[in-house]
Amino acid sequence: MKKIFYLVFLFTVTLNSQNILEEKERAKVINEILKDRFENVLPKLMDKTGIDMWILISREYNEDPVLKTMLPAEWLNARRRTIILFYRDKAKNTLDKLAVARYNFGENIISAWDKEVEPNQWKRLNQLIEERNPKTIGINYSKYFNIADGIDKTDYEEFVANISKENRDKIISAQKLATAWIETRTAREMEIFSDIVEITHNIIKEAFSSKVIEVGATTTTDVEWWMRQKVTNMGLETWFHPSVDIQRNTEENKDHLRSFSNRPDRKIIQKGDLLHCDFGITYLRLNSDCQQMAYVMKDDETEVPVFLKKAFNKGNKLQDILTSNFIEGDSGNTILLNSLNQAVNRDLRPSIYTHPLGSYGHSSGPTIGMWDSQDGVKGNGDYPLHKNTVYAIELNITSYIKEWSRDIRIMLEEAGYFGEEGFRYVNQRQTEIRSIYSN
Repeated sequence: MKKIFYLVFLFTVTLNSQNILEEKERAKVINEILKDRFENVLPKLMDKTGIDMWILISREYNEDPVLKTMLPAEWLNARRRTIILFYRDKAKNTLDKLAVARYNFGENIISAWDKEVEPNQWKRLNQLIEERNPKTIGINYSKYFNIADGIDKTDYEEFVANISKENRDKIISAQKLATAWIETRTAREMEIFSDIVEITHNIIKEAFSSKVIEVGATTTTDVEWWMRQKVTNMGLETWFHPSVDIQRNTEENKDHLRSFSNRPDRKIIQKGDLLHCDFGITYLRLNSDCQQMAYVMKDDETEVPVFLKKAFNKGNKLQDILTSNFIEGDSGNTILLNSLNQAVNRDLRPSIYTHPLGSYGHSSGPTIGMWDSQDGVKGNGDYPLHKNTVYAIELNITSYIKEWSRDIRIMLEEAGYFGEEGFRYVNQRQTEIRSIYSN
């Protein structure tokens, strides 16, 4: 009972120290960011991708993933059928932001449909298209990019049936534009991102400590649920269930060799265990994704064993190799293969599965390997690297540990930003294994 009260107190203290915004203030920030993105980011992206009209169509509770990122903070879902039309006139430097809906779409996108004047929503959409006569009409469909494949079959068929053949011939995939919208980060978003990663690191730091772990009693599942509850008590959310696993000098536990979905649960944490966690949070419509390592000290130890330190340093070396290959315009597959070749030439045993991070945890942009696709990823891996984008630098390195007579994996993941000055970590990275001491 005492421990429960202690944990509640701990949650409260941490919540106050992190300065998490109240809901009203969060809404203000989200709407300010949206306004900036619509006014300053979207016109440039439409020009860059050569799409002068972009149409997004969604129905309540079945939102296009891209449209969902455009919802005003006060909207948790689309309403009825919501149709958004963006029209870019580069010569006049204007951007029409219209909602073919009964309501204004927040303060940034105004309603352009009076049902009393034109009862049919599709006919009104067609009128708006005809009035502007675009060169292209971008619609969110894509074979490889799931986030850019948001239009459903019914809406697509209804849309096509209600526009002229001439306009049907103008329809193209808006995949490049949709991906660019999802992956591009503004300066203000990056300030927020730094705070989000700091919160993530602090929760991991606390989870991997004697405040949470009672050696010989606490299980990996206990720590996972502690992290999940911690986030909830802070008024935040996780976008996936945390995982915690163990590598140790025993034959029966081989978590590091199992598939990512088949790790055993309820392993009791013991002295001498090498712990790993995978954890991320959602805050202000951005997501973190982090993996870190910790070691449970034995009674006679004052520091993490040297053989584990050396293995961990190889993980940092692999990170450096990968991020040195972040070159604008190179595809995810090019970055992957160059990095793997360089790592192997340095006698490392690498595996790289880095992904875009931001509006979604597994976001849109260049996929740089998957844990089961180390030869490259068709489609997603062919997409080029652009500036002002964020990635979960996710990878592992395998090392043979003579002292344990077995292989171990150092599994790391940190948020990194690629911008005008090249690559940097959003808020530092783990450079040494955390130490956990018994009470």
